[in-house]
Amino acid sequence: MTLQRTMLVFAAGALGGLANSLVVWLAGISGITTAAGADIAPTLTPAWLYSRLVWGGIWGILFLSPWPLAATWQRGLLFSLAPSLVQLLVVFPAKTEAGLFGLGLGGATPFFVLAFNAVWGLVAAWSLDRAAGDTRRGQAAAEADRPQDDGGRPPVAYITVPEDELRAMPS
Repeated sequence: MTLQRTMLVFAAGALGGLANSLVVWLAGISGITTAAGADIAPTLTPAWLYSRLVWGGIWGILFLSPWPLAATWQRGLLFSLAPSLVQLLVVFPAKTEAGLFGLGLGGATPFFVLAFNAVWGLVAAWSLDRAAGDTRRGQAAAEADRPQDDGGRPPVAYITVPEDELRAMPS
C-alpha cells in the first residue's frame, strides 16, 4: 500500500460521494423519494455536501483491500453495503429520530439508502478503473520510450552527408 494508492482511493471515494450526494438531492427535489414513500429530500448546502465528500473518501479506503478478487465494479457494489449498513443500523437510530433502518422516514428508506450508496460504489469503482487505465497508458508510453534489447549490438546511427561533402572527403 502506497501513499499514492491511498490518495487515489480516497479521491475516488470522494468522487463517489459527490455523485451519491447529487443523486440523493435530485431524487429529493424531483419528488421521487417522497412519491415512493421515503421522506428523503435534503437541501444541497456546503456543510451537507462537505461531510458526504469526506465520508465518501473515507469509505473509499475499502478499495485498498485485496478482497474480493472480482471486477472493480463488483467490489464497488459490495463495498457500498458498508456505508449502507452504518446508515441503517447506526446513524438513523442513534443520530436521528428515523429509527432502525430509517423506517421513520418511510418504508422505502432502506431501498433508497442501498440504491444511493450503490451509486457511490459504482462511481468510485469507475473512477479507479479510469485512473488505472491512465496509469497503464502512461506505463505503456514509458515502455515504448525505453531502449529495446538488441542482443548486445551497438546502435546503428544513420548520418546523411551531402554528396558534395562526400567528394571532398579524403579516401
